[in-house]
Amino acid sequence: MTEVADTPTETPMVEFEPNNEPASDWATDFDHVDPRYNPNAPAIWDELRETCPVAHSDRYGGTWLPVKHADVRRIAYDTENFTSRQVIVSNVRLDHDSSPVGGAPPITSDPPFHQHARKILLPLFRPDKMDPWESKVHELCNNRLDAMGEITPGETVIDAAKQYAQHVPVSVISRMLGFPPADDDLFRYFVHNVLEGIQRPIEERQAAGEELDAYLDQQVQDHIDNPRDDLTGTLLKSQIFGQPLSREHVRGSIALLLIAGIDTTWSAIGSSLWHLAQNPDDRHRMQNEPELIPAAIEEMLRAYAPVTMARLVKQDFDFNGCPMKAEDFVLLPFPAANRDPEMFERADEVIIDREVNRHSAFGLGIHRCLGSNLARMELRIAVEEFLKRFRDFELADPDAVTWSTGQIRGPRTLPIRII
Repeated sequence: MTEVADTPTETPMVEFEPNNEPASDWATDFDHVDPRYNPNAPAIWDELRETCPVAHSDRYGGTWLPVKHADVRRIAYDTENFTSRQVIVSNVRLDHDSSPVGGAPPITSDPPFHQHARKILLPLFRPDKMDPWESKVHELCNNRLDAMGEITPGETVIDAAKQYAQHVPVSVISRMLGFPPADDDLFRYFVHNVLEGIQRPIEERQAAGEELDAYLDQQVQDHIDNPRDDLTGTLLKSQIFGQPLSREHVRGSIALLLIAGIDTTWSAIGSSLWHLAQNPDDRHRMQNEPELIPAAIEEMLRAYAPVTMARLVKQDFDFNGCPMKAEDFVLLPFPAANRDPEMFERADEVIIDREVNRHSAFGLGIHRCLGSNLARMELRIAVEEFLKRFRDFELADPDAVTWSTGQIRGPRTLPIRII
């Protein structure tokens, strides 16, 4: 097998004119960054499954949106016709030369390089590697709950997203990487830039990317100067094809762990609390029957999966009668796949003791989330500790809940009244 150089090269980009107008039709002009999309996504997917199961939009240079489980699965596994060199939809296309490594290996890598890059990270997230972090996650969650101060039942309103959910995965992954805890707020800033700022002018996005790269280069250099036993140190000691990882590879993999490990998990935590605030029967069952919690967490992951990944079409390709063109984006909405009634009974219901639950919250195909063990643990503990601390709570104002925009779906503000 031919080895591939482990150094992403500087590549030219093709830029498309942004369209910031509201989406006019979800089947023919959808925009996942439209602020109406994520709050109403399940209803949009239901409608599209009946009328246009592979939607199309001219936005972002051409984008497709399949919403059936079978179609999402087929594309996710098809590495011959779809490339992973860009997994975030934007108005820019990186040149072909950026693959098969990509900017954030292994998620931006294509075969055969992908399997080598993935093998480096997989052992770091085995269940036995996560077990020592369990007590730390419990401590972090309780510290966040304590920081909310005195609670007056019936009066106190907390923002369960900003005051709680958004802190847990940030604190965990930053400590696993060996980064300063004082930089936690900075990580949230980076996440927003990468995942929600895709409509901004290219100059602003490039500047934001350079800011993230500069920060990560500084942290990598600090680990070189002061070696220590953490994820960053492990990456610096790792090899591929008998050679140390390039600095670009190390930086890209760290960016992946930061971005993918933060927003996805805090969105899952927030969505779960959003559900429980509106469903006291589920909440009380989980409190009174804690043995149900693992199954309930899996059902929350199915029903409120946060992640939509993207691929680029490699060459003109007819997909179920849809004339996909080379360099078109294809969104892979795993949350929509999880709500397909052809895949799940009562797919639109949250059934916390669901017995058969082969959901796709962590993706499908070669890029299935390698941090799923960590994400499950963080979600489970965050929900457990919240339910222990507050037996009863409700949405203070359902209309005041705001949702993310873009490819990660979850509440950004979540005002909850403790009762």
